[in-house]
Amino acid sequence: METYEIIFRLTLACILGGLIGLERESLNRPAGLRTYTLVCVGSALAMVVSLDMYYQYYHTVNADPGRIAAQVVSGIGFLGAGTILREGATVRGLTTAAGLWVVACIGLAVGAGLYVPAIATTILILFILIYFIKFEEQFTGMREYKGIVLVVEDRPGQVGIIGSILGDLGILIKNIQLNRLETDHDLEIELLLDLPPNMEIGEVIEELSVLRGLKNIDRLN
Repeated sequence: METYEIIFRLTLACILGGLIGLERESLNRPAGLRTYTLVCVGSALAMVVSLDMYYQYYHTVNADPGRIAAQVVSGIGFLGAGTILREGATVRGLTTAAGLWVVACIGLAVGAGLYVPAIATTILILFILIYFIKFEEQFTGMREYKGIVLVVEDRPGQVGIIGSILGDLGILIKNIQLNRLETDHDLEIELLLDLPPNMEIGEVIEELSVLRGLKNIDRLN
C-alpha cells in the first residue's frame, strides 16, 4: 500500500470521526470530538496495519487479513462501557456507547478502502443523532422539561439524596444550579428535569416533599 494512500485513509477517518464527535461535543456528552476522532483514526490504522501485514506475508504464511482489525470491535466495548451510567432506574450513555462502536466500524471501513460506505454511514449517523431526537419529542413526548426550585437545609448529602429520589422515578436532571442563602444558612436548588411520559410535575413535588430539611419547594414558571 502506498504511503499517500495510507495518509489519505487516516485523514478521511479523522474527518468522519470528527464530524460525529462534534455533534456529541455540542451536547456535552461523556465522549466528544477528540474521543470519537481518536477511535475512528485508531480503527482505520488497525485495518491498514492488518492489510499491510497480510500483503507482506501472505505468500509465506497462512495470514488472516482481518485478525488485528477484528480486535477493534471487541475492544471498543470496554471504552463504550465507560460512558454508560446508571442513575436510579435510568441508564444513560447508551447512545454515546453505540456511537463509539459505529465510529470504530467507520474507521475500519475507511482503513479497508471502502470510502463510499464509510461516508454514507457517517451521513446516516449524523442524521439519526440530529433529527431522530426531534421525532422522539414529536411522536412520543419523551422530553418534557420542567423546572422546580427547592430550599433545603445546607447539610452534607442533600443534593445526592435528591438525585437518588429522582433517579428512582426515572427522571433525568438536565441542569442544576445551587445558591447558598447566607442569611438562613440554607441552600436553594434549581432543577431542570426531563420527565418520563405520563408523569406530572406535581407527582415529583409530592415525592420530594418528604425530604428531610426541606424548607420550601415550588415549580418554576
